[in-house]
Amino acid sequence: MGVYVSVRGWLECDGAQLAAVQKIIASHQDDHYSNGWGTPRRHVNWTHYVFYGADIRQSAVDWLIEQIREIARIPASDDDGDRIRGLFLAGHEADGTTEWQVREGQLFVSSGDIRHRYLDG
Repeated sequence: MGVYVSVRGWLECDGAQLAAVQKIIASHQDDHYSNGWGTPRRHVNWTHYVFYGADIRQSAVDWLIEQIREIARIPASDDDGDRIRGLFLAGHEADGTTEWQVREGQLFVSSGDIRHRYLDG
């Protein structure tokens, strides 16, 4: 049956960065787990959001992390210097929850906070 990881979270970016994010996601298209990516039906105000939510096999975690790392490296698109930011929680069936922070052009992975244990149920 395999071990699964429940991944849920979001990215925040501007319009120019969104196009780059979508290009990266499309380059990793697998017709299965890539269906976990989504955006709002309609853009509201200035920040664009990209969400991911899916229960994926442990063997696919590296596939998803590589996408997120590529996305994190997208440069700022204007003079304000804002990089893509985001937060994901990955609930592993056996190892518990980890937190994936997208900031400063990188992906930082750390142990999940005790406050998020209710999501492991």
